[in-house]
Amino acid sequence: MTKPKSNDHDRQLTRRGSIVAALLRFEAVMVLSLAIFLTFKSITSHPEAPMALAMEILFALLGSLGLLAAAHGFARVRNYGRAPAILANLIALGVSFFQMQAQLWLLAVPLAAISLSVLFLAVSITPKQ
Repeated sequence: MTKPKSNDHDRQLTRRGSIVAALLRFEAVMVLSLAIFLTFKSITSHPEAPMALAMEILFALLGSLGLLAAAHGFARVRNYGRAPAILANLIALGVSFFQMQAQLWLLAVPLAAISLSVLFLAVSITPKQ
């Protein structure tokens, strides 16, 4: 006897959601590590624009929290994490494009791969209402 398609669909959504959640958590850790690096760098040097640097650190912290919230939404198979995840990864895709133009392939290719993966999975997941 075959199982109903709705159970297969639910399992597929849960599996994709857990993959996206893991990737978003990885992105959140990377953005948080960038904020930590910028904090230590500002302590050990004399920044030319300290308020701009402070805002970069603040936005990195907020971005990391936003990515964690989006990951939580995908882990729970809810819709509230979808739009922020798509937006953040579209921005990351643009950043990787500029890195490619600057010949920074070691940074650009992994960032583009993760961004495209999350974008594809985030768009393909449509939980039931």
